[in-house]
Amino acid sequence: AYWMHWDNSYHTMADDNNYTIWYFLKTCHERGLIYEGTDVMPWCPRCSTGLSEHEIVTEGYVEIVHPGLFVKFPVIDSGIRRTPNESILIWTTTPWTLTSNCAAAVNPEMHYVKVSQKEEFYYLAKSRLTSLSGEYEIVEEFKGAELIGLCYDGPFDELPAQRDVEHRILAWDEVSEGEGTGIVHIAPGAGKEDFALGKREGISTIAPLNDQGDFIEGFDWLTGLNVYDVNDRIYENLKEKGIFYRLEKYRHRYPHCWRCGSELVFRLVDEWFIRMDPLRESLARVTQNINWIPEFGMKRELDWIRNMDDWMISKKRYYGLALPIYSCDCGNFEVIGSEDELKDRSIEGWDEFEGNSPHRPWIDSVKIACSKCGTKISRILDVGNPWLDAGIVSFSTLKFREDKDYWNDWFPADWISESFPGQYRNWFYSLLVMSTVLVDSEPCKNIFSYALMRDENGEDMHKSKGNAIWFEDAAEKMGVDAMRWQFARQNPAANLNFGFGTADEVRRQFLIPLWNVYSFFVTYANIDEFDPRAEIPLISERTELDRWILSELNSLTREVTRALESFEPENVTREVEQFTEYLSNWYIRRSRRRFWKSGLLSDSSEDSNHDKLSAYSTLYETLVTLTKLLAPVVPFITESIYQNLVTSQALGKESVHLEEYPVTDRNIVERELSERTRLAMRLSSMGRSARSKAGIKVRQPLEHIYVHTRTVNELGMLPLIEDQLLDELNVKHVTPVADAAEIVSFQIQPNLPVLGPRYGKKLGAIRSALELADPSDIKVLVDAGHNIELGEFTLEPGEILISAIELDGVSSVIDSGYAVGISSDISPELREEGTARELVHRIQNMRRSAGFEISDHINLWISGSDELSDIVEKHFTYFKEETLAENISSRDIPVDCYIENHDLDGKKATVAVMKV
Repeated sequence: AYWMHWDNSYHTMADDNNYTIWYFLKTCHERGLIYEGTDVMPWCPRCSTGLSEHEIVTEGYVEIVHPGLFVKFPVIDSGIRRTPNESILIWTTTPWTLTSNCAAAVNPEMHYVKVSQKEEFYYLAKSRLTSLSGEYEIVEEFKGAELIGLCYDGPFDELPAQRDVEHRILAWDEVSEGEGTGIVHIAPGAGKEDFALGKREGISTIAPLNDQGDFIEGFDWLTGLNVYDVNDRIYENLKEKGIFYRLEKYRHRYPHCWRCGSELVFRLVDEWFIRMDPLRESLARVTQNINWIPEFGMKRELDWIRNMDDWMISKKRYYGLALPIYSCDCGNFEVIGSEDELKDRSIEGWDEFEGNSPHRPWIDSVKIACSKCGTKISRILDVGNPWLDAGIVSFSTLKFREDKDYWNDWFPADWISESFPGQYRNWFYSLLVMSTVLVDSEPCKNIFSYALMRDENGEDMHKSKGNAIWFEDAAEKMGVDAMRWQFARQNPAANLNFGFGTADEVRRQFLIPLWNVYSFFVTYANIDEFDPRAEIPLISERTELDRWILSELNSLTREVTRALESFEPENVTREVEQFTEYLSNWYIRRSRRRFWKSGLLSDSSEDSNHDKLSAYSTLYETLVTLTKLLAPVVPFITESIYQNLVTSQALGKESVHLEEYPVTDRNIVERELSERTRLAMRLSSMGRSARSKAGIKVRQPLEHIYVHTRTVNELGMLPLIEDQLLDELNVKHVTPVADAAEIVSFQIQPNLPVLGPRYGKKLGAIRSALELADPSDIKVLVDAGHNIELGEFTLEPGEILISAIELDGVSSVIDSGYAVGISSDISPELREEGTARELVHRIQNMRRSAGFEISDHINLWISGSDELSDIVEKHFTYFKEETLAENISSRDIPVDCYIENHDLDGKKATVAVMKV
């Protein structure tokens, strides 16, 4: 359910998109930001290309099991072996990198030991002695600084590539005690941090792999073998040389290619980069001009900006953005900023290129002259990092190069959205960099990011696990609106557990209640021929119940609008679900009799018809406003309701999605009315819970409800909501009580598991002090979260246990400072009335079972004992009105009636109904 402008679709391969990136790169070059550099980068042998750091930093890591290999490097001193059996012990999870070892590193400040084991001696960190296998004896302990400069034999010194490499131990503060042996094997040609350390220390660099991950010449028996296939052969080789120590399984997170899923290697490559240091301050300032949702997004983005290495913008691929970089052997390179500049600079191949897109192979035909030496030079073969394509959209899609007025009208974008955490380092980052370089401004006003989607159990979805849900299946089985509501109601900062069960919850809690309200309205509106175009009662002339729901509706409009404008969809759904609960379980339930009334709506002279018209008008206005409010979130159910209620009546617009969004009418909002109605709903709910606790059905009348409120103001509201409580709870009297102790008593006890360790023998004194205290006073303090002073003791709320003890003849419920109790004693008169209500309920069910319409009048026969006949006679009018019975008899039941037998607490009854 998207509104899409397909004629203006965005395609990364479009000419304007590519040329706008050229303009960006030209601007970077003019500022001295672009350079060709050599570095160790993540590399995918299968795809034969490097990956920039922000392509793999988060989602690119997969938890896998690698070999944890411990190897002995024999120690040498001044070219002479100190002893024939001394070695430093190193650990690696990438055995292939041992072929390129050029140094080892220790932390000068860490503690190291020399241990004796089976006539051999090993150096390792004291904190990593668990790396050893078997018994050992510590011979010596010292700081890591004492090992610096020590030389050793490399594990593969026999390889031609290792010729003239001198292996020694270096100082490195990054060595930690967290894993391995505390002595790190350094391969500058196969590790990013290793390469940086090697440059600092001036040690050799050996790069062992080609683009496909195969060992190159100079590696003897390894040459031509693929990096993924050499581990076992390396183990055997190390064992033959006597330097293999042991092997373990090591589970950790390791980078994988986001395109093909292959394990990455780290490889020394020549790539093109954008310098980030000159941009960091500007990037941070621009980032802080954006409204980030969730708020922590800004902190994460700033952290990435401060720590991100230079941006690798080249790829060893064939198809993609053709980097407009022309490099000369004289050391100069040129960056072309547009197709016009390329045409002006071209000295060969323009005719072959003209009319084609700026991609390979056509672009490679064009040659230019080096501005320094005049030599004919070609474009580099590399293509661009795909995040250049994504980051330029706020310029290329808005005609930045050809129509600045148009661009100014639309830039920056109001809102963008993508999942985190990866996009902080990918799309958001590239958008920020490109916008900062080109216009020193934010690319958008708001960034809405959200966590990941899991299955219902919080597990990653995978086809192989069988828990993946395809969109087509979800749309068909759960419905698109149910899907959208699940997404909208989720806190974007937390992962969404998504599935058919959660969709059922959405339907049960929101969509079905909303549809039931709509269905209720349509059913009775058709019966009474309600016309929304007819003159309707003024709001001020409607019942308090009508005014209340319209007040809540306008409050909802205000809150939903605020939440949407603040990009808080989860608050939208919470407010709407609460309102739907009010509408369905309070307004509709308390208004049913108004819709059941007989009489024509057109006869406004009748008070009953005026009331019925008020109810129809109120519910119609509520439903129509709801469709407009909710259309952006659940577009299909709202359109369906709107089409029937509005468009089919030749009212409103062709679609709800063409309507003006609702605006709050503050004159309709009645705060005091809302507060007291919500109090009535809370107390009614507690009263029903008290009934349920006592096992007494709501249809059984009771004598009293006792109510204790939290505030004096609420106590003053009770007379105004008394009729609602009497009706809702089927009681005869509402009795306010100032002290909850009149409804329920409390027992106060020390929380022994908590207090025991703290007070020990003083527990007896605490117990005595609690027995002397007023339980109600203690309860008030605990509910408020205050400490309790008991003489010399000060107890916290969690150190006291409070349990309720019900009074005789009262069933009570306590919640958040409120207390409600019902009288559980039932007099004979009340029990008879309860039987009458239960029998009416069963007759209503019989009407439905017999297939009668809601408005059908009936003849009714009730045959039973004298006691039951007396009950029917006493409540004769009640039976007629509630069941729409024209006549009630106890004899001569016709054979063609719908008949059922019933047992009413031991009272047998035969009941028959027939439509008049």
